[in-house]
Amino acid sequence: MSDLKTYLAQRCQIIDAALDQCIPSAETRSVSLHKAMRHSVFAGGKRLRPILTLAAAEACGGTMENAMPSACAVECLHTYSLIHDDLPCMDDDDMRRGVPTCHIVFGEAIALLAGDALQALADLQAAGLHVIPITGRPVGWSEPFAQHWPVDAIVAENGAVALVPADGQPLSKHYQQDEATRGANFARMQQVLARIEHEVPGAQRAQDSSGRETDIAIDHSEFTHLPQAGIDVVLRIMQSEGMTATVSSIHINGWYGQHNKYEGARWIVRELWGRDLAAELDRWVYVGDSTNDQIMFQHFAHSVGVANIRRFANQLTHPPHYITQGERGAGFAELTTHLLKART
Repeated sequence: MSDLKTYLAQRCQIIDAALDQCIPSAETRSVSLHKAMRHSVFAGGKRLRPILTLAAAEACGGTMENAMPSACAVECLHTYSLIHDDLPCMDDDDMRRGVPTCHIVFGEAIALLAGDALQALADLQAAGLHVIPITGRPVGWSEPFAQHWPVDAIVAENGAVALVPADGQPLSKHYQQDEATRGANFARMQQVLARIEHEVPGAQRAQDSSGRETDIAIDHSEFTHLPQAGIDVVLRIMQSEGMTATVSSIHINGWYGQHNKYEGARWIVRELWGRDLAAELDRWVYVGDSTNDQIMFQHFAHSVGVANIRRFANQLTHPPHYITQGERGAGFAELTTHLLKART
């Protein structure tokens, strides 16, 4: 019996660590939703379902590493069911595992969204779909997600860098520019960054700047607010310095080079599978939320914007073909449901 208790306790710790990596941090936007997700997932529990998932895989000759995404999916799905089960319209429980239930702490609306987002994670893991996030976020921010999310790769910094996970191996990092070019560009970009912060009132480098290797970013809506007039000045400075510049939902990004999200997507599909993305765009769906997704909306017949894209409607030359009802993570969960339903 003591050996079983030790085994369960050890596996529980391993699974908790994996869940911590695959679920967005409590500081990730949208903060309330991700806090609610983590509140419920880490409210305690024996983790018997993911433990059994790992044990079943190992009994069939598999490895814990390979089975861990499925184990996390099972636990996310279980937690989703508990969140919804506790709602006033169901069992109306105030406590779960010794702590206040999700809807008591965060309200019914957020509890519903937290459950939906957890279910979307679980469903994508289980469906075996190819998933490649294409983001303006930096390499440093993207690395832990590439290691633990059920994705084929993450293309970071607007197409410049690809992070490719491999079973039991360190992340493989691929660049569109050679090392010498990256080094020279980095030095130039730091000068531009200093100029912007000096010349534009209220302009601040993004808090994730330390993890950036091939671009710079100015925060306009993540931890500070820069008015549209300030955003326009930042864009003009970047462009006057010969940089490519785009605006995301939270940052103004600038870099040297001809790469962008679309070219980054074509590049990684070619690198991973030797295929031409441009020749099979009708087989892919792209989902985005800001003006720097326009080039993707332009090329993908199946382009989707989550609802918060509407704030940029008057700035979109190429809008998405579809817009979800939900914003951010909730919109992605909504899209996931439609995708999986279409496959059945």
